Amino acid sequence: MKMMLEKSALYVVATPIGNLSDISLRALEVLAGVDAIAAEHVQNSAHLLAKHHITAKWIRLHQHNESAAAEKILSLLRAGERVALVTDAGTPGISDPGAILVQRVREGGCRVIPIPGANAAVCALSAAGISDPHFLFYGFLPTKSGLRKRALTGIQSYPFTLIFYEAPHRILESVTDMIEVFGESRRITIARELTKLFETIYCGTLAETLVWLQADINQQKGEFVLLLSGAEMPEESGISEDARHTLSCLLAELPLKQSVKLAAEITGENKNALYQLALNLKSSEPGF
Repeated sequence: MKMMLEKSALYVVATPIGNLSDISLRALEVLAGVDAIAAEHVQNSAHLLAKHHITAKWIRLHQHNESAAAEKILSLLRAGERVALVTDAGTPGISDPGAILVQRVREGGCRVIPIPGANAAVCALSAAGISDPHFLFYGFLPTKSGLRKRALTGIQSYPFTLIFYEAPHRILESVTDMIEVFGESRRITIARELTKLFETIYCGTLAETLVWLQADINQQKGEFVLLLSGAEMPEESGISEDARHTLSCLLAELPLKQSVKLAAEITGENKNALYQLALNLKSSEPGF
């Protein structure tokens, strides 16, 4: 007998990123109760369900068929059925298929219900000991070196932790490109094979990390999360009171980036310093 789930609803279900015991009780209840499960690779997801004695009607959904599969799933939802969406590991739609389906379902007037759970980026961040409260999740970098270095250059001056995913066959190339763009001394945390048997978390400079990777081919295997430290910013104390007042007035009326740009043009103060001050002002607002 199916549990009481909402009809005509798509359940976006996060699954373990490695250790199969990291599935939530609510996720198991949903997966056991829906009428069908949309999965990126059915074999991988079936292994998880078999461990928990759950059988399912499967719908294949991956990056090459997502639009067509979305129409099929939407027709099921309109007929009153309940569908769960899972990816190979982690949360659907986060560097994985799912966003197109969710968009189509929402546009079609059916409800989307998130079932939270594992996420590799947040898992790595929680174990890295990084005190900076601000971070940018970038996801996968471009696969070609030229495009990758161009992407890295575009975020070179960001003052917060940068989080990337990377595949094992590109890890050395990516760290090498980071050294070229950011320099050897920028610090990085490498988290590989999170929650799995050979889980490793290593912290060091980019130069040290490249040597560490090259010294042991086993450390080049598995799925990677890279957490790169942000650019160092000038001290706020160097900003004049007039510039602070100008920035505060602009922030009250305009988006953060536009406020910083205008404040820099008006006052002549350093744009990066103003950006850091703007972040601090925003984070100190009640309810931020």
